[in-house]
Amino acid sequence: MARLKADTPFIHPDCEIADSTFGAFVEIGKGSRVALSNFGDYSYCDRFADIANAEIGKFSNIAAFSRIGATDHPLHTAVCHHFLYRSDDYWDDAARDEAFFDRRRSRTAYIGHDTWIGAGAMIKPEVTLGHGAVVAAGAIVTRDVDPYTIVAGTPATPLRLRQPREIAERLISLAWWDWSHDALRAALADFRSLGAEAFLEKYDRMDWSSTAPQMSV
Repeated sequence: MARLKADTPFIHPDCEIADSTFGAFVEIGKGSRVALSNFGDYSYCDRFADIANAEIGKFSNIAAFSRIGATDHPLHTAVCHHFLYRSDDYWDDAARDEAFFDRRRSRTAYIGHDTWIGAGAMIKPEVTLGHGAVVAAGAIVTRDVDPYTIVAGTPATPLRLRQPREIAERLISLAWWDWSHDALRAALADFRSLGAEAFLEKYDRMDWSSTAPQMSV
C-alpha cells in the first residue's frame, strides 16, 4: 500500500508546524520546523529542515538540515538582539514589535516546481528559485536562480545548466507537474527511461493538466 496520501500530509515525529498548508502527497521529515509556508503537491523536506515564510511549488526536493526563508536581525540599530522585537519575553510591561514581524513575514521565499535543495543549503528571504533549479549542498542562496540552473557555493553562483535553455523552456511549457496522479502513473515508465528531450517529443503535445486540493494544518 502506498505510504503517501492525497488527503493527509505525512508528518514525521517531533515537527513544529504553524500556519502552513500542504498539498497532496506531501512529506515533512522528522524534527522539521515549518511556519507560515505553503507546500505544493508531492513536495517534501527531509529531517530537521527549517522553513519559514516560503511558497514551495510542486515536486520540490528539500534535503536534510536545509533552511528556507532564514530569519534576520536588524543591523541599523544599536543592537541586533531579540530583546528589540521579542520584548515581551524579557519584560512584563513591554510589547512585541509587531511591525518587525510583519516585515519578516512579507519577505517570502519562492521555490519553483521540480527543484532540489541540497543538504544544509540556505535560501535567504525574498529569493526565487526558478522551476527545475538545483542548489548544491551547503550553498547559501542570496539571489534569484534561473530555471533549470545548478548553483553552488557561498554565496551561491551558477555552476552549470541542468538542461539546455530550449529543453528547459519546453519542460516549463509542458508543465508535467500539473498532471493528474493517474496521468503521472501512466507515464511513470517513460519518466524513468527517457531523457528529457525524448520525453518531450512524446508528451509535449498532450494536455493532461489537473489540480489537487490543498489542506490546512
